[in-house]
Amino acid sequence: MTVATGPAATPQTAPESLWRAATPPSWPWRRRAILLAGAAQLITIAALVSVDPLAVSWWSILLAIAPAPLAAVAGFGPAPVARLVAWVDVAVMIAGLIGGVKHTGLFFAPALVVMVIGALKFSRETA
Repeated sequence: MTVATGPAATPQTAPESLWRAATPPSWPWRRRAILLAGAAQLITIAALVSVDPLAVSWWSILLAIAPAPLAAVAGFGPAPVARLVAWVDVAVMIAGLIGGVKHTGLFFAPALVVMVIGALKFSRETA
């Protein structure tokens, strides 16, 4: 005995489409900036406390403290604050990269590029 069934059930894509509509286009870029800044910040902290430590200067302290928390606020904060903090994070990473270009500053270059792209996209989004 055979049972006639309707067409095969197709997987529903509604949750994915709702998720894409709810997240702004800049969100993946800001999320990547958080991860990259956090990784570079951990490298800087490790270099500061290693057996052969870096000289403690303004750029090493700046890069050891600021980029990842600022990127987190830019990624998860309310939109008006996050827009401002994204550009502050870009400025902090530029200043630290210039000061520490011969040491661990270059580890922040990928995070800087990704945060600039995320900040530009975020600035163009409507509130």
